[in-house]
Amino acid sequence: MNGTSHRPWIALGICVALAAVLIGLLVWKPSPRRPDAAQGRPLVMYCAAGIKPPVEAVARQYEREYGVPVQLQYGGTGTLLANLRVAKVGDLFLAADSSFTRLAREQGLLAEVSPLARLRLVIAVRKGNPKNIRSLQDLLRAEVSLALANPEAASAGKVTQKVLEKAGQWAEAQKRAKVFKPTVTDVANDIKLGTVDAGVVWDATVRQYPELEMVRVPELDAAAETVSIGVLKSTSQPTAALRFARYLGARDKGLTEFARLGYEPADGDVWAETPELVLYSGAMNRVAVDETLRQFEQREGVRITRIYNGCGILVAQMKAGGRPDAYLTCDRSFVPPVADLFPEPPVEVSDSRIVILTPKGNPKNLRTLADLAQKGLRVGVANAEQSTLGALTRRLLEQEGILDQVMANVVTQTPTADMLVNQMRTGALDAVVVYISNTTFGQDQLGIVPLPQPGALAVQTYSVAKNTPHRQLAARLLETLKSAASRTRYETAGFHWRGGNPPPGP
Repeated sequence: MNGTSHRPWIALGICVALAAVLIGLLVWKPSPRRPDAAQGRPLVMYCAAGIKPPVEAVARQYEREYGVPVQLQYGGTGTLLANLRVAKVGDLFLAADSSFTRLAREQGLLAEVSPLARLRLVIAVRKGNPKNIRSLQDLLRAEVSLALANPEAASAGKVTQKVLEKAGQWAEAQKRAKVFKPTVTDVANDIKLGTVDAGVVWDATVRQYPELEMVRVPELDAAAETVSIGVLKSTSQPTAALRFARYLGARDKGLTEFARLGYEPADGDVWAETPELVLYSGAMNRVAVDETLRQFEQREGVRITRIYNGCGILVAQMKAGGRPDAYLTCDRSFVPPVADLFPEPPVEVSDSRIVILTPKGNPKNLRTLADLAQKGLRVGVANAEQSTLGALTRRLLEQEGILDQVMANVVTQTPTADMLVNQMRTGALDAVVVYISNTTFGQDQLGIVPLPQPGALAVQTYSVAKNTPHRQLAARLLETLKSAASRTRYETAGFHWRGGNPPPGP
């Protein structure tokens, strides 16, 4: 057969092959690529050596589930922090005690921080406690060989030094110690091998060595420390770093491994790759917080469902069964009606004074609340049943003894203050009672009459719900609302900043 006779068969083969490719493309469903995996970059995490067992297991599990490599670098917490100060590279830092976390923050190395577990110092001895060690004083006996973690390198060493200094035994312990080790794992290994008789380590460390047992003493037991995970400011992939931190600290993911290995886990969130926070917020806060919320969503890789309304309406929604994760009020007086949902004291974020708003030049010459009772005046106020502003306005008028006279001039009652401001701009009203923060973008057209009364002030607070499955995430949102960038937005919007401080005690 010549070449010409082969052509029909070649053409047919090509057609069959093309058909197979097309069918394959039609039925092929590519697995979705996650942003982290698509970048192909690993997460670099610096981890206290004493916390290696659970972190190693969770990191490998995360890699299997999400295809994101996690490179773990172990060492004493102090040593890791010293290296970070110089290198300033990496994504995450896990410290075995809160003092190193605070230090890292003070040095500008850490951004977000979340708790993982609690650790307590114990005396570690070989099984059966052959030297009968029962107290700190027993560690100083001549026949006991002692190993301690280095205070400059390891969290356990730093906390041990603090406890022994308080007990007046540090100087003697330094003399009696046979060796200072860079990590608690090294101390535990020396006891296991019989190189020394005893050492001071974390309780969770002892639980990982069947050859050892722990001796609890009151002085050490009181020195509980928090293991926490922090996102480094040096990270170039904060969303990926935060996602792994959430996974590690999730009660149904990473913290199950901590609990299995004998750690006391923190109150972690429920795991969700893209969690959703429901935020109930007084409508007046919107102009101050919306951009902060948007940036928080983007950085954390989460969604925030915002429910803006008058606080009276929000309280009614909660009493009817609405369950937000967090609650940003117009005024602190709207927390007590739903205190059973938010048992912890609210955090004060900002405040805003109540003022009278008039047309430019104040043509009616309004100077006080009593002037709102002038005959023929068209007044607008917020609805007392639906909003904080309305309730505070009614209270002010009652305190001045002029409620009925002023209400006789009220031609509109709205659920939010911005509706009152809009009616002022159209000329439909002669005066309205609003927050000064509502006037920021209309001062060129309108006049402001300050009110000196102490009650003419609303304090905005933030509360985290008792039963939220995302307590840690809601707490980080509060930290973001307390940030310098957020403060600038609040002050630009006309609010007075309170800095996220807790309210004063009784």
